[in-house]
Amino acid sequence: MKIQFIGAIAEVTGSKVLLTTQNGKKILIDCGMYQGKGLETDSMNRDLGFNPPEIDILLLSHAHIDHSGLIPYLCKNGFHGKIYCTHGTRDLCSIMLPDSGNIQESDTRDFNRKRLQLKMETIEPLYTARDAFASLRYFVSMPLDLEITIDEGIKVMFTDTGHILGGSAINLSINEDGVEKKLCYTGDIGRYNKYLLNDPAPFPQADYIIAESTYGDRKHEAITNVEDKLALIVQETCIKKLGKLLIPSFAIGRCQEIIYILNKLKKQKKLPDIPIFVDSPLAVSATDIFRLHTECFKDDILDLIRTQNDPFGFDNLHYVRTKEDSKRLNTYNRPCIIISASGMMEAGRIKHHLANNIENRKTTILAVGYCAPRTLGRKILDGEKIVSIYGSKYQVNAQIEEIDALSGHGDYEEMHRFLSCQDKSKVKQLFLVHGENDVEVKYQEYLQNQGFPNVYIPQKEVVEV
Repeated sequence: MKIQFIGAIAEVTGSKVLLTTQNGKKILIDCGMYQGKGLETDSMNRDLGFNPPEIDILLLSHAHIDHSGLIPYLCKNGFHGKIYCTHGTRDLCSIMLPDSGNIQESDTRDFNRKRLQLKMETIEPLYTARDAFASLRYFVSMPLDLEITIDEGIKVMFTDTGHILGGSAINLSINEDGVEKKLCYTGDIGRYNKYLLNDPAPFPQADYIIAESTYGDRKHEAITNVEDKLALIVQETCIKKLGKLLIPSFAIGRCQEIIYILNKLKKQKKLPDIPIFVDSPLAVSATDIFRLHTECFKDDILDLIRTQNDPFGFDNLHYVRTKEDSKRLNTYNRPCIIISASGMMEAGRIKHHLANNIENRKTTILAVGYCAPRTLGRKILDGEKIVSIYGSKYQVNAQIEEIDALSGHGDYEEMHRFLSCQDKSKVKQLFLVHGENDVEVKYQEYLQNQGFPNVYIPQKEVVEV
């Protein structure tokens, strides 16, 4: 069996791994979009690194766009095999991929407008919303912890990683010449003791592991500090300064977790009587999907659902769908909380809210997730005083805060805890992907010190196992 490492190599987006079995079957694991590099990402995303019609099967770990975002492009260019994933992942992809298609179309229109002004040829979007809807016909969803045969001598089982709704590790059993080879692709590994989702689950013993390493050099702050810190930031911003609290948030997972925490604070009378706006159509739709998949929730959340109609709804919470209602928030000059996508501040309605409020000293911008290098979110967190938003320069006068305890990715101790269900002596090779290179090197050393003997950081290469 050959493993070709294609995406998320020395970086955290564009996840793609291609397996080629001894009898020539090609299995693609994830088909993620590169993000956060401006115009450079367009050419990177158009070059998949393989021929789509040659792929027999796609296995998808979860719905985040850096893992799923090129599926419509893959199908548009000739892939017609089955896409296996969990039920939660399929349902989230049904809203996220068309949303991504709309973004491709909108961004391309804006880009082509500038190209026409320069008398340059226009370009086509990577894919459209229609392409995204068409790709959904290839999805085959299945429950966690059920092993099925997907081809002769090839079995797969998805196990919970607690990262987002439906997020899973992909556990493969591949028989070659009577020898069974076990491979686990961890996808993104979640945190333990989070508010909503189950903890990451143990996975079957593997010979080969392909593991993420996003926070391989970081220890997160304790989740128990989140409520008090968020309550304090709300008080400082909305009561003392009479300002707006902007929370750039990933529409899937993080947004629902923040809503739940605000709900909890309100019940404890720690939240002032101010309006809270969730300004993201995708987040609104995703919240509806969360309500359907209680199998992913922790027991205490299930108990709450039994005693309360809706953990994602309460007084003063307003879901904003239309552009008109979103624009009205620009002239809303009273204290409020606005939760809006995207988490890295690179796209979506949050950019409009930043443009309208970032120069106001009463404003607080609260980051609650990972911001990749070179993204607008990373520039703001790194303390840049002047940033570009939609081509215009803005002075950063707003107060900047961060709560990294809400990260959907485990830190190096939590990722090791996830891997510790394995007999380390039986793991023939552990490959690190989905991390910046300097982070991977530190995490590699940490894992070796913890007893994993063969930890390898692949380049864009083919490895035979």
